[in-house]
Amino acid sequence: MRTQATDPYSCFVGAAEAAAAEHVRTAPNGHETGTKKEPEPRNIEEAKRPETPTEFRGWRRVILHFTPSWFSITMGTGITSVLLYIMPYNARWIQYIAIAIFCLNILLFIAFSIMSLLRYTMFPGIWSFMIGHPVQSLFIGTFPMGLCTIINMIILACLQWGDGMLIFAWSLWWIDIAISSACCMYMPFVIMHIHDAKLSSMTAAWLLPIVSTIVASASGALVASALIQNHPDQALWTLLTSYVLWGCGVPLAMVVLVMYFQRLALHHLPTPEVIVSVFLPLGPLGSGAFAIMKLGEVANTLLPITGTFPAVKDGLAGGILYVIGFVTALVMWGFGLVWLFFAIASISRAKFPFNMGFWGFVFPGGVYVLATNQIAKELPSPFFKVLTMIFTMIILLLWIFVSVRTIEKTLTGKLIFSPCVQQYQEQRMNKMSMRYASPSANASGTTTGSDSTTEPAPSTNNGGR
Repeated sequence: MRTQATDPYSCFVGAAEAAAAEHVRTAPNGHETGTKKEPEPRNIEEAKRPETPTEFRGWRRVILHFTPSWFSITMGTGITSVLLYIMPYNARWIQYIAIAIFCLNILLFIAFSIMSLLRYTMFPGIWSFMIGHPVQSLFIGTFPMGLCTIINMIILACLQWGDGMLIFAWSLWWIDIAISSACCMYMPFVIMHIHDAKLSSMTAAWLLPIVSTIVASASGALVASALIQNHPDQALWTLLTSYVLWGCGVPLAMVVLVMYFQRLALHHLPTPEVIVSVFLPLGPLGSGAFAIMKLGEVANTLLPITGTFPAVKDGLAGGILYVIGFVTALVMWGFGLVWLFFAIASISRAKFPFNMGFWGFVFPGGVYVLATNQIAKELPSPFFKVLTMIFTMIILLLWIFVSVRTIEKTLTGKLIFSPCVQQYQEQRMNKMSMRYASPSANASGTTTGSDSTTEPAPSTNNGGR
């Protein structure tokens, strides 16, 4: 059964904003008012009851309303640590800050994973409602992408602890590609089969499950580069798998970008509540550009060592992949400039409230800076190095701003909201109503049956009269 399309607004705002938007009604004079219309009780028992049995308070409410979109925080935090650690003209104290942010990201990822596990074990029925939601389900891809940022920092900062850390990162990467591949292949099918998708309601969030494979391929390039020295055979398998992941994600992301451009051209810009999603196209372009460049660099070193493509003399196969990767990345980086202009022009034309969608600024912009930094390493010109420094500082300031506002909104409870919980609670209420109504129905049926056996006598007397 295909579900009804839902306004993506409800997936990016908090409980207060969503409730206000849902209950805005028109006054008799024709003007809109912000008064919330209280639902009328269904019966006397419900009117007497202070709260329904499906309502939760305290930590249970937090667990119930914890959505996959919270992993976008780990994505933004992780990419910030990576950029600070590898940026040009670096200093040791900046790398210490990057390591501190990396440790924070690990804590956030573990905490969010535990909360997600509790959510789907304590409330198992909510998984199906989350998958059926046309926008919230797309954020499943944020989980493997958040894990990739941790894998990247392990490769960059923790290998001096021994070969065990490399094997640990490699093992995590295989787990990540399994989840990423499932997201990339299953969620587009869910859009086709379950969601009632319309072009007018499409958002760039369609890219999220697809980009997860591209980000995994970029992490695979880093892992393969670390495996070359002591584990060349494992590095070759990692390289080949990363190319396959890149092939799964990038072409499909380009298809979605064409559809998204058509949506913007025919139905204009998104609403102010989701306008920040116009930055999401930078994700597949930035991570795809970085991945194909890094894979070419690894291939140039690894293929001659392993003797791959023996028919190509003098190890030229790796060099060919290296050059093709750089040219492809430069084209994707240029295409990203177009979407960056669209995004900046879009947000400059409208005021928009703060919501979880603001994390869409950080990670897509961060991976685009990552590609810029990789281009800077390949070219002798300092232009891209300076540009990387400027972009990195912008991403850092954005991360600080969004983090502070997220903490503020979370403490007030405005971000603790899941749009699919209402449907889940209604289902629970219906089941509980049927459960409690069954004994009373049986009792009334027994009484009715006994009354029916005694009523014929009076009716006969009335007939006699």
